[in-house]
Amino acid sequence: MSRQEQIVKMFDSIAKRYDFVNRVLTFGIDKKWREKSIKKVLNLINKQEIKVLDVACGTGDMIEIWKKEAARKGIKITVCGLDPSSGMLEVAEKRFSDVKFYNAYATDIPLNDESVDGISISFGIRNVVEIEKAIKEFYRVLKKDGIVLVLEFTKAEKAHKLRECVDFYSNKILPKIGGILSKNKTAYEYLPHSIENFYTPNELKELFEKNGFKTEKLSSFNLGQVTLLIARKF
Repeated sequence: MSRQEQIVKMFDSIAKRYDFVNRVLTFGIDKKWREKSIKKVLNLINKQEIKVLDVACGTGDMIEIWKKEAARKGIKITVCGLDPSSGMLEVAEKRFSDVKFYNAYATDIPLNDESVDGISISFGIRNVVEIEKAIKEFYRVLKKDGIVLVLEFTKAEKAHKLRECVDFYSNKILPKIGGILSKNKTAYEYLPHSIENFYTPNELKELFEKNGFKTEKLSSFNLGQVTLLIARKF
């Protein structure tokens, strides 16, 4: 079994308790991060009718927010979701009977070239083994001037005391609580290790720019632990 397949299997195993555990571990603030990010993207796309693909959609948290924020702005939106975890999609499909879902990898998106106005991937790109291949796929399926939204845990650019406090929670406390609540300790031990082996915000920005994107916004939440990258295809 490949490393990518192992990661997918891990998410299958925690799918049914995933939302509950996330709300507890983040104190519900992750939904605020998602809302702020999507609001920014809708302003940048600036169309009255759009099609959006949520990659690594999991159980559908981002899909729910895309729909809500688009409706609030009077935008007609078609959202589809993609995830390699059949366990996650089983939950998502029960939540959204009107949404088209694809059981596929970010590196092999089953959509036509230049077919969507926006792509989002929240807390998912860190789990893609062939990340540059996925970025090329994002570029392929986005229309010209289309927007990609990335929300992800990243390494610190430089050490500082407040970030060390946040990292202590993620490294020492979160895995224990997550393991108890999900009954899968390994899955929540994976989180701090995956952050440690991931990019800094600027390294992630450079990777997207290397593959044809122009950065519109690079900002952070949670004392720099969570990065928001919004980039445009040009």
